[in-house]
Amino acid sequence: MKTLFPSFLVLTAFLTAMGFISGGCTEPDEAALTPPALERAPFGVTPEGEQVELFTLRNANGMTVRITNYGGNVVSLTAPDRDGRFEDVVLGFDSLAPYIDVYSRFGALIGRYGNRIAKGRFTLDGQEYTLPINNGPNSIHGGIQGFDKRVWNAAFVDSTREPTLRLTYRSIDGEEGFPGNLDVAVIYRLTDDNELAIEYEAVTDKPTPLNLTNHAWFDLSAGQAENVLHQTVTLNADQYVPVNDEGIPTGELLPVEGTAFDFRTPKPIGQDIGDTRDGYDHTFVIDRAQEGALVKAAVVRDSLTGRILEVETTEPGVQFYTGNGMTGSVTGKGGRVYNRHAGLCLEAQHFADSPNQPAFPNTILRPGETYRQTTIYRFRAE
Repeated sequence: MKTLFPSFLVLTAFLTAMGFISGGCTEPDEAALTPPALERAPFGVTPEGEQVELFTLRNANGMTVRITNYGGNVVSLTAPDRDGRFEDVVLGFDSLAPYIDVYSRFGALIGRYGNRIAKGRFTLDGQEYTLPINNGPNSIHGGIQGFDKRVWNAAFVDSTREPTLRLTYRSIDGEEGFPGNLDVAVIYRLTDDNELAIEYEAVTDKPTPLNLTNHAWFDLSAGQAENVLHQTVTLNADQYVPVNDEGIPTGELLPVEGTAFDFRTPKPIGQDIGDTRDGYDHTFVIDRAQEGALVKAAVVRDSLTGRILEVETTEPGVQFYTGNGMTGSVTGKGGRVYNRHAGLCLEAQHFADSPNQPAFPNTILRPGETYRQTTIYRFRAE
C-alpha cells in the first residue's frame, strides 16, 4: 500500500476531478467514441429495480469482451484459436438473473476481501470486526452482498487509443461488516495485442482490509472438451500457501518441489490432481524480484484449439482454482451444463486470511494511501 497523497480528501478530490470516483464522475460524450469498438445495451433489472447494462469492447482484431456493471462480471470473452477462429472462452450466463441467483461469481469483481477470512473475524488497531459467515464457518469474497452483487456506475473512456470501460463504486462504512467508506475504480482495457487489462484503484477514510480480484472462469477449449483437466498450466511459483480442511491458510509458505503443486514447468491439470485433497484451490506465491512489479504469473495452453492464456499481475499471489465444486447443477451460456472442472480460475490477489496472519503481505489500506493493482490476461494461439 503506497502512500501517494497526504489525505483522503485530497486524493478523493483528485480522483473525482480525473473522473475515477463515482460521486463526481461524468460520462464522456459517447457520440465522440469510435464505433463499433464500444457498445452498450440493456441487460436487465435487479429485484430492487436497478437498471443493469452490458458493455462491449472490441479491438481491431475482432476480439470482443462483454462486461456487465452488475458485479463487473466478464460475461463473455472471445479469443482466437490456431485457425484464427474467435470463440468465447469464459464461463457465464446469457442473462442477468443467474448472476444474481448463483453464487459461483462467474467473471465478477470480488471485494472488499477476495478469498476467506477465518471465522469471519479480524482485529484492526485493537478493534474486532465481524463479517457475514458464508463459507462453512468462514467469510469469503466480501460477504453475502459483496462487490459481485452490487450495481456499479459505468462509463466508457475515450476509445481513440484502446476500448476502455471504467466502473466505480462507493462501499459505505460498515458494509458487510468492513470499516470505512471505500471508493473503488476499476478499469477494463482491451488492447490490439489481445490483452484484457484490469486496473484497480481505491481509497478509504478509515483503515480497512482490502483484497480485490476478478473471478473469471476460463475454458480455452470453448466447450470442445468436457473439462479443463487436459489443459497445461505453468505457474511462476516456487511456493504455495497450504490450507486446512476449511480452506484457511496454516500460516506457512511451503515449497512446491516434489509435490502435486509444482507447476514450474508446463503440466496437465489432471496429472497430479488426484494427489490433492479435492483439486486445486490454493494460492501460489508468485516469484518476483520487486514487490508490486508487473510479472508473468501463469500460462495456460489448450492442445485442442492451440489457445494460450498468459497472466501478468502486480499481486503477490494467484489463486488457482479448478472448479472442484461444480456439480452439473448450473447451466450456463448456450445451454452448456457446467460439470466438475468445467473451467479454471487464476485470481490475482493477496493471500487468504491475511488480516489474521501478520507474517503475510499487508492487506490493510489506510487513509492517505492508494490501493493499486494491475492484472493482464493475454490471449494468443499456436
